[in-house]
Amino acid sequence: MKAEAPNKIIKERNDYILIKQESKNRSIKCDSDSIAGSVSQRACVYCGARVVLNPITDAWHIVHGPIGCASYTWDIRGSLSSGPEIYRNSFSTDLGEEEVIFGGEKKLERSIDEIIKANRDNPPPVIFVYATCIIGVIGDDIEAVCKKVQTKHNIKVVPVKSPGFAGNKSAGYKAACNALLELMDKNTSNMGSNSLNILGDFNLAGEMWIIKKYLSLFNINVCSQFTGDSRCRDIKKAASARLNIVQCAGSMTYLAKKMRALYGIPFINVSFFGVEDTKESLLKIADVMCGEDTVKKVYFYLRKMEKEANERLKKYKCRLAGKKAAIYVGGGFKAISLVKQFKSLGIKTVVVGTQTGKKEEYESMGDLTDAGTVILDDSNPFELEKFIVKTGAHILVGGVKERPLAYKLGIAFCDHNHERKHPLAGFEGAVNFAKEIDSSINSPVWNLLGAGQQ
Repeated sequence: MKAEAPNKIIKERNDYILIKQESKNRSIKCDSDSIAGSVSQRACVYCGARVVLNPITDAWHIVHGPIGCASYTWDIRGSLSSGPEIYRNSFSTDLGEEEVIFGGEKKLERSIDEIIKANRDNPPPVIFVYATCIIGVIGDDIEAVCKKVQTKHNIKVVPVKSPGFAGNKSAGYKAACNALLELMDKNTSNMGSNSLNILGDFNLAGEMWIIKKYLSLFNINVCSQFTGDSRCRDIKKAASARLNIVQCAGSMTYLAKKMRALYGIPFINVSFFGVEDTKESLLKIADVMCGEDTVKKVYFYLRKMEKEANERLKKYKCRLAGKKAAIYVGGGFKAISLVKQFKSLGIKTVVVGTQTGKKEEYESMGDLTDAGTVILDDSNPFELEKFIVKTGAHILVGGVKERPLAYKLGIAFCDHNHERKHPLAGFEGAVNFAKEIDSSINSPVWNLLGAGQQ
C-alpha cells in the first residue's frame, strides 16, 4: 500500500490515508488524536464511555455537565431491552455559568439526592456519573462526591472518568471498561465449564438475542453480556466465566485483556456479521467450550444454516454483482467483516475507513481489498466525499453522521450503526443486510433524481 496526497487535503492527514497498490510498502498511521482542523468524524471521550455503558438497562446514567452533553447522547444506541427501560432516560446536572465559576460538586450531590428521593420506591442497583469536558476544566472531584452519596444512600455509585478534552473516543471506551470492572465481584463462585461472557454487542435491533439463541443450541450458557440488554447483577458475576468472546474489538479488547490479567479468563475475537464470519465464530467458540460430540453437532448445524442463507442470498447477488461500496464505521473488526460480506455479494469495496481501527486491522483490510482501494483512518466529511466521488461508489455504509453525505452525493446508504431497526447479525442478519443493500442501491428514486447508479 502506498500513500497518495490528494489536492486540498490537510497535509498532516497524508499519513492516515492509503491507496492500496499491488506492493505493500508502508503502514497507515492510526490510533492517535485527530488532526486539528480536520473536522473529524470521531466522537468525544464522554460519548465513547456513554455508548458502552448506556445499554445497562437497570442502571441510572447521570451526566455531570451542560444539558447539551446529555441531549447529545440521549438514547444514543438502538439497544433493546427484555426488561427495564430506565436506561432510556437521561439525567443531567445541567451545569451553568455559576457552577463553571464556583464549581459543580454541590449541584451534583443535590441532583443525585433529588433523583433518589423521586424514585425511592424503585432505587437502582448502580448509578453511573459521567464527567464531561467542563468537569475536566473546572476540576470537580466526582470521585469524592460519588463516595459520599454511596455511603449516604447505600447505592453503588460509579464515577466514569470521561472528560472530553482528555483524548478521543477510544479513551472513552477504556473509561467505560474501568467502570465495568468496578462492578465485578471478584469472589464469584465458578458457574461451570460452559459459561462465557459476550463482550462488545449492544443488542441493536435484538442482535444479542440472536447470538444467545445460537449458543443455547449447543448448551453454552451466557454468564454476562457487555452491554446490550445487560443487568448489573449479571455484570457482577462476570469473573466466573470460562471464556470471553469479543464482538466489538474497538470498545472491548481493553476489558478482555484486563479480565485475562485479573481473573485468568482467555478471550477470542468473533464477528457475527456475514455468513462466513458467523460460521467461523461459532466454530471457534465450540472448539473452546464444547466436547467433540457437540463440535460435530455445531458443524452440521452451521452447514445447514449456511446453505439456507446462501440460497436466500442468490437473488440479491444477481442484482448486486459489479456494484462498488464505501465503508466508514467505528471499529476495524466490523469493517473487515463488511468487506467480506460485500465480496460474497459480488460487490467491490473501493473505500474503507474507521474511527478507531488498529494497525493490524488496517493490514487485514489491505489484504482483503483490491489495488486502488482507499483506506482511511479517522476521516472527515471532505475526504469521504472526495474519495466516494473519485472511486464511483454506489453505496456508503456508515452511521448517522454519514447519512447526509451519502444523500447529498445522490448515492445509496446503509445504517450499520446506532439507529437501525432490524438485525444485521447472524445468518438471518446477513440476509437482512443483502436485502437492504439491494433495496437501497436499486431504488428507482436514483433515476428520479437523475443520479442513477452507473
